[in-house]
Amino acid sequence: MPDTPNTHLPAGAHAHIRLTDVSVTLGTRPVLSGVNLTLSTGTTLAAVGENGRGKTTLLEVLSGTQTPDAGTVSRQGTVGVIQQHLDTSAGRTVGDAVAEEIADSLHALQALDDATTAMVEGKPGAEDAYAVALDRATVLDAWDADRRVDIALEGLSACADRERPLSTLSVGQRYRVRLACVLGARHDLLLLDEPTNHLDATGLAFLTARLREHPGGLAVVSHDRALLRDVASHFLDLDPSQDGAPRLYGGGYEGWIEGRRAERVRWEQAHADQVDEHARLTRAADAARGRLQDSWRPEKGHGKHARATRAAGTVQAFNRRRDELERHQVTVPPPPAAFHWPEWTVAPGKNVVTCTDVSVRGRLVSPVSLTVNTGDRVLLTGPNGAGKSTLLDLLAGRLTPDSGQVICRPGVRISHLGQEVPDWDPTLPAVEIYRRHIDGAGLTSAPGLDTTGLLGSDSAGTPVGRMSQGQQRRLHLALCLAGEPELLILDEPSNHLSFALVDELTGALASASCAVIVATHDRQLLRDLASWPAVDLSGSALESVHVRQP
Repeated sequence: MPDTPNTHLPAGAHAHIRLTDVSVTLGTRPVLSGVNLTLSTGTTLAAVGENGRGKTTLLEVLSGTQTPDAGTVSRQGTVGVIQQHLDTSAGRTVGDAVAEEIADSLHALQALDDATTAMVEGKPGAEDAYAVALDRATVLDAWDADRRVDIALEGLSACADRERPLSTLSVGQRYRVRLACVLGARHDLLLLDEPTNHLDATGLAFLTARLREHPGGLAVVSHDRALLRDVASHFLDLDPSQDGAPRLYGGGYEGWIEGRRAERVRWEQAHADQVDEHARLTRAADAARGRLQDSWRPEKGHGKHARATRAAGTVQAFNRRRDELERHQVTVPPPPAAFHWPEWTVAPGKNVVTCTDVSVRGRLVSPVSLTVNTGDRVLLTGPNGAGKSTLLDLLAGRLTPDSGQVICRPGVRISHLGQEVPDWDPTLPAVEIYRRHIDGAGLTSAPGLDTTGLLGSDSAGTPVGRMSQGQQRRLHLALCLAGEPELLILDEPSNHLSFALVDELTGALASASCAVIVATHDRQLLRDLASWPAVDLSGSALESVHVRQP
């Protein structure tokens, strides 16, 4: 085994990564700006924000794989990194991945063996070399490194065969191997990018427990709100703020939500105050202009001297008002639009759709019966492949069952937010797609695209082919809500949407007058909707399911 410098030693309570005024620009787009952050022992940090806000870039700066364009970075201690990519080239095996992650421990044990041999052979300085090697191996707890990885491999249901080529594993299996190696290596600081990908319920429980037990520091980017609720003590919010700087919130998930809400209120108030003041100064200047015009037309009987005297004072007053208006600038930018549920209601208790003993070969094997009325709530659960999306397609009229029947009330309005966005013309801007949708459906009373706050004016004019997945998902949701549906079907609604928007949408669903059916694996959404009647499609031997809402 080749020698390596003794530089990767745990720092314990002194481990940290410190960013000072860090900025990163990709191309011409600023991704991070003015980030000041210290990740240290005992800190569990979640980086949050909409797609494209720089969360992954932040992890790259913390790990050292990305050099910032401005600012400084200092590190102390060992760092374990989980990225989305794992090198599978040149016949690399599971054993290679393990050895790479625990290399410091393996080198320490090798050095200890070499020093022991030197002592036996009576070489000069061997005792000192042995003492140094023993100290290093003890600090790293090197003897236990392999066992720790094995425990993590088992906990994540990952391949433990050290001879197995990584290229023969599935993407999910490779990712679990990589995650197990990092968790088993016992680094001071962990940097994890979407660590819940490809994990089942058992793996999620194991990961959550390990992260909560981790004695060092942790920074994580994840779409899994349940994980962040369970492990994160601090949240770095990279979404737009009043001054453009990121916001750091303590108090865990609830502290972040409340802090973000309070920040939003302050931002809205500051902007409104400046806009109101500008409007007041504009009115004052207009009034002064009107008096200036009137001063040249004095009442009948006044002479030139009176006109000149009045005009001079009026001109001075107008100039003062004009100067005040010119000096006043609205420096607080308008906050991004907040989500608003459209204002429409449907009569409760009206039948929307009834399906009786429906099944689809190879997709929905066990027959399902379901009656849905306006005002009903249904939570659809089950593992991948159980037929959740298939059942939703049946209810939406997009699929015909092989057996059984689906009956929709004539003229009923159903909107379906599927997992994939529609096949839009990528050259069309969002606002044009929205207009064509409401025109084609005859939705004469539909609100404007900006009414719900799902897309701002800047993104509404963007061709959909250049929009992020999150923006496209927001457009799709806006189209669904524009139809004022009597039944709203949401298939994995948290996919590609920000945490804040998902929380706002979840809250709005509680009081919506339409019927709502949600299918999801999202653990936090399942918690939030736990009071809803549920249809569980788990298991191939599922009996016919009948759900009747009051």
